[in-house]
Amino acid sequence: MVPRFAFVCVLSCLAMAGCASKPPSGLEATRTAYVPVAERQSLLGRDQADDRDGEPPFSAFRNAPGRSGSLAGRTLKVSSLSEIRLRDKEVILTFDDGPMPGKTDNILEILDRYGVKATFLMVGQMARSYPAVAARVANHGHSIGGHTYNHANLANTGNSRALTDISTGNAAVARATGTEVGFFRFPYLAQTSALRSAVAERGQVILDVDIDSKDYFTSSPATIAARTMARVRAKRKGIILMHDIHARTAAMLPSLLSQLKEGGYKVVALQYRRSRMPEALVSARNAATKSRQM
Repeated sequence: MVPRFAFVCVLSCLAMAGCASKPPSGLEATRTAYVPVAERQSLLGRDQADDRDGEPPFSAFRNAPGRSGSLAGRTLKVSSLSEIRLRDKEVILTFDDGPMPGKTDNILEILDRYGVKATFLMVGQMARSYPAVAARVANHGHSIGGHTYNHANLANTGNSRALTDISTGNAAVARATGTEVGFFRFPYLAQTSALRSAVAERGQVILDVDIDSKDYFTSSPATIAARTMARVRAKRKGIILMHDIHARTAAMLPSLLSQLKEGGYKVVALQYRRSRMPEALVSARNAATKSRQM
């Protein structure tokens, strides 16, 4: 039997004050702490119980409106973060930490029903354990990104070890999905300028976060949707962070998408476009980065 994985969210009311678009404090960094493989089996039951707490069954949302596909906006082909220029009332949907059997599948079904595409930033160890689910994400036409191999806080890791973790994670995701891993997000949004430059120079598009759904807290689906929409209305556009490892995220997603549609928002799809930067220029940039670090 393939072992099942789960992430354990350590809740703290102090963490609610944190801004997800900034590197997290030490307290915030524990909120989606990655649980080693050996520890997860015993924690799985508790995590599933937390996901179910206070939320309706997923089937309650199966007949939600949205099949017209009018929520879908344009497609952006990008080779860097700077090329992601959103117009007013345009959002990008992103999901971190998966794939997770059942939960990721439910999210794929909802996205298909509303006719929109998202970007899935996968943990390498999860993709390796659930390759069929990872492959389904790619087969549904969503863009694929990496999220390290084991969801480590890279800001607390040396550059060499961090880059190895990123590369290993990307390789596992690529094997599982059969696609190029063009996007990347730092776990906990924890990074250094040197690591950020190194990832960009490897050709990956780093995705930051403008709107944090905070679905890692055990709020009700209605609360998560309302909180996210409040941030969307305040920002009017941006990259939305969610996680496809929580049942509550799948449960709230139809409500969120319906509200986006009713508000006249469009969901922009991302496609990775490899940079055509000459190799000589890449080498020059690498040399400049190394000299700054010395």
